[in-house]
This record gives sequence, structure tokens and C-alpha cells, in this order.
Amino acid sequence: MIWDAVVLSRLQFAFTVGFHILFPTFTIGLASFLMVLEASWIKTGKPVYLQLFRFWSRIFALGFGVGVVTGVVLSYQFGTNFGPFTAATANVLGPLLGYEVLTAFFLEAGFIGVMLFGLERVGPRQHFIATCCVAVGTVISAFWILSANSWMQTPAGFHLIDGKFHVSNWLEAIFNPSFPYRFAHMVLAAYMTAAFMVLGVHAWYMLRGEHPDFARKGLALALLMAAITAPLQAVIGDVHGQNSFAHQPMKVAAIEGRWETMAGAPLLLFALPNQKEARNEAEIGIPKLASLILTHDADGVVPGLDQVEAKDRPPVAIVFFAFRLMVGCGTALLVLAGWGVYLAWRRKLYDNRLFLRAAIAAVPLGFIATISGWTVAEVGRQPWTVYKLMRTSDSVSHVTAGEVSFSLALFVLVYGCLLMALVYYMLRMIVQGPKAIHENEEVLVGREMAARPPVQGDDA
Repeated sequence: MIWDAVVLSRLQFAFTVGFHILFPTFTIGLASFLMVLEASWIKTGKPVYLQLFRFWSRIFALGFGVGVVTGVVLSYQFGTNFGPFTAATANVLGPLLGYEVLTAFFLEAGFIGVMLFGLERVGPRQHFIATCCVAVGTVISAFWILSANSWMQTPAGFHLIDGKFHVSNWLEAIFNPSFPYRFAHMVLAAYMTAAFMVLGVHAWYMLRGEHPDFARKGLALALLMAAITAPLQAVIGDVHGQNSFAHQPMKVAAIEGRWETMAGAPLLLFALPNQKEARNEAEIGIPKLASLILTHDADGVVPGLDQVEAKDRPPVAIVFFAFRLMVGCGTALLVLAGWGVYLAWRRKLYDNRLFLRAAIAAVPLGFIATISGWTVAEVGRQPWTVYKLMRTSDSVSHVTAGEVSFSLALFVLVYGCLLMALVYYMLRMIVQGPKAIHENEEVLVGREMAARPPVQGDDA
């Protein structure tokens, strides 16, 4: 591989977006979790829900802040490193990203202050509305970002004039062929990542015997969220794969490590793809299973990478292994959720130390699966920035490899320091544990409970 400006620009964008995506993924899921916690507190008046809300809202604020800072950088790179791409697609992507700021970021930024600091000033019910606005804002933000990215994967609703894309139908551009599946897949990934993060932290408290009521309630709610989202993600992931097979068959061919078009294609569990010789060095597969999954026919024809010239093929090894890493992490999380549900059914959830240790070990898996999935989506799209319409090599600005190397090194240094600071403060918050409920907040609970009849039989 030649480390020219094109490769280095791609590497820099991959590094910065890979770092950034960790935080929206976590905060999208956690914002909805906070909404459930506050609704439970208002409904029951039990202080433990407010304690959970207070604890996780502090961690949310930390992740949200870093996510905003690292997200701003991405837009600048479009101008500095990908000028020709920006000039060609500005009529499409500019408005989509602008809508994200107008409808989502302002909603989040406008209400997050109320959510974090306004409880004693606006009252529980108004405060809950602010929390809902923040949660909805995170999902709307994902909507527009995924719409823009999906348009690059499966462009629609446009016409080309003098090398520039112009929108001819906004509905077709926004709801392009891959968008619904990609959006659902990403939002579920966010919910899963947050659920298993919360599960692991509360499992840690359970093992240490600290904050027992707080730990048990958080563990149960996180497990419920994981048990709902993990099976759904398996279904959506399969549907998303079918969509990619229909619209981006070469990406699927790279995922499958399939160099030749064939009927009755096996599902490769392991292979060593050799891009130069267009073959696999070694293979372990299950006969006909790939055809059965992709075409619903054991003898169905699966297109291989031989359908296109070598210069139009994505880097197969990266896509092949990233996909298996994503599926492996997702499968492990699905099994863990099922195990937890079984233990809860047997009323042994809080006593099984092996499960609690597994829950702690699973905390990084959601993040790893998300980055792996993003790698599959973006590297599998290569060598195109706009699929089959604009090549990556034609999208990069006239910058030198030295200039990009310098900025990349700077990003690695700054982001490395940022990550260390984030991990330090997040671990510090977790070790400190939940704070006691403030006296004024107890008064608020009392007012809320006095304002309505008591809830019967609520022992959640």
C-alpha cells in the first residue's frame, strides 16, 4: 500500500469518525434509558429511580460533551481533506446535515441544561419533558446523519449536472433504499451498547456488595433493555444484510470472502483473503449456507467479486474480519441477555457471580461491535465515496502526504489525551457511586406523591 494523501486522508477520517461514533452510540441509548428512569420516578416516587437518574445523567453529560467536541472536527475535514467531494455533494449533504443541526442539536443543547441542573427550578413533570426532548433529539440526530451516510451508500433522488449532484426529489434522497435498515440497525446498536454498559457497571456494584438497592434496580432495568434490543438487532441485522445484497452486492461479496460467482455458495466461517491473487489462502465454511441465507435457496447464485474489475473491489480482508468481529460480539451479547433472562426467571439473577463477571467483561463488546459494523459499512463501500458515481481517489483535496500526516499525528495525540481524561473521570464517577438524594429533591418527590393517589402493588 502506498501511503499517499488519499490513503492518509481516509485513515485520518476513519480515526476521527471511529473515535467520535463511540459517544453518540452510548448517549443515544443512555438518553432513552434516562427517560425511562425519570418516568419511573414520577410514577412511583421511589428515590432509587431518581438516584439512578442522577448517577447516569452525570455520565451522559460527560459522553455528550466529548461527542460534541469530536463531532465538530468531522465537518472541517470535508473542507480540508475532501474538497472535491464536498463541492460535488454539497447540494445534497449540506441540507441534510443542516437539518440535523436545526432539528436535533438545538433540541438537545436547548434542554440538556434543564435536564442536568433544572429539577429544583422547573419541577419534576417539566423536567421530564426536558429529558424526553434530549432523548428524542439524539434519535433525530441519528436520523439525519444516517440519512446522509445512506445516501452515499445508495444514492437516490438526484440528477448530475457538470459533475455536481442536485436533488430532484427530497423524499427519495432522505429515504434512500438503504436508509430505513441502516437507521434501525444503528439505533438498536446504540440501545444495546448503553444497556450492556449499564448492566456491567451495576454488576460490578453487585459483586462488591455496594449500594444494593441501587445496584439491583439498575441491573434489572438494563437487562430488560438488553433482552428487548438484542433479539431485535439480530432480526434487523439480517434484513439489513438482504438490503445490502440487493443494492451493494460487492460489499456482501467482500463480507463473504467470495471471489467467484457461484451457486450453492458456502458460508465461510474463516478464511485468509488474498486480494492480490483474488483468492482465499484457507477456508472453513458450511456448504450452501451463504446461498440459503442470501437468496433463501440452498442452490441460489451468489455474485462474487469477479463481477467487477480488480480496481473496483473493496479491501476484502478488512471487511471480512470486521464483519465477523461484529457478529461475534453481537452473538455474545445476545447469549448474555438470554442467560440473564433465564436467571431472572429462576430468581437467581443477583446471586450468580459468573453471570455478573460476564456482564462486566461484556461492557466493551457493544462499542467494538459498533466500530466493526461501521468499518464494514464504510470500507465495504470503497473505492467509492458516492457508490458507483464518485471514486474516493477523485474526492480528496490537493494536499500533500506530509500535511495530512502532521494533522493525523496531532489528532492521535489530542484524542489520546482526551480518551485518557474521559476514562479517568468516568471510572472515578463509577467508583464514587451514586450520591444521596438531596433534601430539596425529597421535597419534590413528596409534592408529586401528594398531588396524586398512591400507586398500588408497584414493587418494581
